[in-house]
Amino acid sequence: MKIAVIGSGSWGSAITSLLASKGFEVFLWSWLEEETQRLKQDRENKEFLPGIKLDGDITFSHDMGVCVKDASLIVLSTPSHAVRNIAKELAKHIAPGQIVLNIAKGLETSTLKRLSEVIKDEIPDVRLGVMSGPSHAEEVARGIPTANVVASDDEEISLVVQDIFMNNSFRVYTSDDMLGAEIGGAIKNVIALAAGIAVGLGCGDNTIAALMTRGIAEISRLGIALGAKQETFAGLTGIGDLIVTCMSNHSRNRRAGVLIGQGKTLKEATDEVHMVVEGVNACAAAHELAKKYNVSMPITECAYRVLFENMPVKDSVAQLMGRAKRAESERDIINW
Repeated sequence: MKIAVIGSGSWGSAITSLLASKGFEVFLWSWLEEETQRLKQDRENKEFLPGIKLDGDITFSHDMGVCVKDASLIVLSTPSHAVRNIAKELAKHIAPGQIVLNIAKGLETSTLKRLSEVIKDEIPDVRLGVMSGPSHAEEVARGIPTANVVASDDEEISLVVQDIFMNNSFRVYTSDDMLGAEIGGAIKNVIALAAGIAVGLGCGDNTIAALMTRGIAEISRLGIALGAKQETFAGLTGIGDLIVTCMSNHSRNRRAGVLIGQGKTLKEATDEVHMVVEGVNACAAAHELAKKYNVSMPITECAYRVLFENMPVKDSVAQLMGRAKRAESERDIINW
């Protein structure tokens, strides 16, 4: 079976390594010809996934047509802001029946659309699924036990992807709630930024626990307002992904937040992380979605004001802690 992975960052490289280890013929596409040449020479992504050899039946290419031709599965692993342009290019090469699996997490800020909606805009008849969950590339590539969820409106797609990816260290569950999986995967990055800011300020475990608990309440409120299933947010693509992103030093969103909490500007923080910090764009989109659907998202609102309105981070803590008294109602708690 031939599989095309579109996007050679840390996550795309990790997935390529995983799939090649299962004996698949994998084509890894890079948007830069120079990067393709480096990967061919080094058999390693020294910039974004150092120390992981890309062995097995892997072809590195800058030609999307070559990568996609006759592929049974096309995996999209690009930053969220590039998904529309990549899907537009992919539409020129994709054949009827090929399955596309999006593993990027985020929202399109200009339209507030989920990435599956963006892909369908450009490839209307696409057979589409998404994969999400607590899965740092560094750990997946090293074979550390990980569990993810593949979600699709078409059960056959979920089952096919499940069979392709599962091995002794990578377990895949299926779901029919693509909307919920995407919202959980996108908005958890916003909460992770807030958690990092709190760490940078010198806050402790109590603060992070509160942010995570109230954060999943925000994520689920928005998701349900958009039409997702409540139970999705109690699973791997909800609380699971939120935990790993808020707690791990692998998390670029948490790392960026720590730097902001320590006094660096947004640009200084993202430059130092040297990777796409998806929570920044997701925060802008979530802020607009919360207003559009009249959903209360106070953590997201404070993060937005810090990132885009220059609110001092200490003032954001005071704003969150000083809100009107209220009860923690059943509507705020996931039905476990």
